[in-house]
Amino acid sequence: MKTVKKTLNKKYIALGAIVLVLVALLVCAFLIGSQPRSGDVSEELTDAVMHEEKKVSLFGWEVHPAAISALIVTAVLLIFAVCVRVFALPRFKEVPGKFQLVIEKAVDFFDNMARTNSPHSNGFLSCYIFAAGCYICVGTLFELFGIQVMAANGYPVSLPAPLSDINGAIAMGCMSYLVIFFGGVVKSGVRGFGLALKEFSLPISMSFRLFGALLSGLLVTELVYYTISLSIVLPVIVGVLFTLLHALIQTYVLVVLTATYFGEVTEPHAKSTQKKQKKAKKVKAAA
Repeated sequence: MKTVKKTLNKKYIALGAIVLVLVALLVCAFLIGSQPRSGDVSEELTDAVMHEEKKVSLFGWEVHPAAISALIVTAVLLIFAVCVRVFALPRFKEVPGKFQLVIEKAVDFFDNMARTNSPHSNGFLSCYIFAAGCYICVGTLFELFGIQVMAANGYPVSLPAPLSDINGAIAMGCMSYLVIFFGGVVKSGVRGFGLALKEFSLPISMSFRLFGALLSGLLVTELVYYTISLSIVLPVIVGVLFTLLHALIQTYVLVVLTATYFGEVTEPHAKSTQKKQKKAKKVKAAA
């Protein structure tokens, strides 16, 4: 009992110290006040979204900073996957360690989701939603690092999340729709083709759902910086909370939508299964 009380007291003391530090920083920020900003808030928000003035040079082309983020996130995920396959996977044991347990839990989560939403065909689906989920989650969390690069006009710019660019969000939505479309064609033929075409608005809704969610966090953070100017505490809290929530929520939403629609278009038709059963009964009766 004494050890439990000591640990609880230490936790309360640490929590109280954190609260006091945050309150002190907020008081200091209010006392310092806001600094004058050049430019209009609408111009700041427009540039945060479009990056017309702060583009980054990539092999001679001026591109959105999110394109650099996409390349970095893709390279990090590929290198991590190769390292896990070459170095970690051969050392996996029946009694898993912490790293092995995390990997297995992640794989089981996406595999179970694929099996639940698409019980008839889920081999490729589980691989795709695992890769897409990792890319969305890691790509969203990437902006927390605040990596600075030099824009083409000479001003520094922080690398945003890859999907905060509308082109990246559209690419992810279209890729998910193509997986659904070709899955329906391969597994259900003409029926799957028709079911997939019925959901022609799916890539648009997926793309703008991703883009709007990530963009809202970016705009809220920019507004906090511009209007309140509490650059000591509040933008950090707002940025981290929005980023973490969007990383988890958007990953889950896109994965569930992809798995659900894939299961619908690949589900075998009831009439065809009944015909097969009747044929099988006739064959058995004739035998």
